[in-house]
Amino acid sequence: MLMRSKLFVPGSRPELFAKAAAGAADALSFDLEDSVPAARKAEARNNLAAYLREAPGDLGKVVVVRVNAVGTEHFAADLAAVALPRTDMINLPMVEDPAAVTEAAAHLDHLPDTGYIRLLVNIESPSGLRRAAELAGAHPRVAGLQIGYADLLEPCGIQRSDQAALAHIRLVVRLAAAEAGLPAYDGAFAGVKDPEAYRAECEAARRHGFAGKSCIHPTQIGIANAAFLPSPAEVAWARRILEAAADAEARGLGAILVDGQMIDPPFLSRARATVALADLHPGTEA
Repeated sequence: MLMRSKLFVPGSRPELFAKAAAGAADALSFDLEDSVPAARKAEARNNLAAYLREAPGDLGKVVVVRVNAVGTEHFAADLAAVALPRTDMINLPMVEDPAAVTEAAAHLDHLPDTGYIRLLVNIESPSGLRRAAELAGAHPRVAGLQIGYADLLEPCGIQRSDQAALAHIRLVVRLAAAEAGLPAYDGAFAGVKDPEAYRAECEAARRHGFAGKSCIHPTQIGIANAAFLPSPAEVAWARRILEAAADAEARGLGAILVDGQMIDPPFLSRARATVALADLHPGTEA
């Protein structure tokens, strides 16, 4: 599921649903949690369930729904309302214990006609960060880890602008996800009027191996879509590696040397992933 950009859509704003679906985001992240006040939770879930049932045709997007956390009074009702065939992922907030992941998976197992909905697990507390690898491997339904910066940093008094702190968090989350063979997704950036800072965060996240980033405003979508694609130089390098590997295999050779660099299986694996992503978006080789 390609999610370079994942647009945040409050569940309490049904007038935005169709507009968001018509945009360029790879994924739509409908929210029933923080953006919806307690008095409007039932209204939001009902509006979203109706939209997911009635929206015409294939949306052409990955559909993610952030429900209220496991253990809250709203969790079971949220899941029952939005675990529908059109929903691809349930985003679990504030996850700190693998038991919460397995509980959510068990709820999905007992709901009818949902298809195979995956779980996107938020890492947004010190405990969640410490146990990120356990959370990633807690159940086969887990499809990735996602950072929630505000909940993770603000209570600790850590500045959101501290790039060393962000780099540490990203590496911990990315390696935890990689241990389970999963992607990781970077968290939202609130400065919607500072596109260059958002672009810089996207580029840093991609250098740390992330697959995409949340968008809280449509103006951030194009930036994320571009940032999480390989550059033309990266694609060209990857194709040279794969061509050299094919030639070496045909000649019965084990060692591969490309542009003066020795290439072994980890480089081949990355080259294949780069080319696969580029083939989905031919413009990357322009």
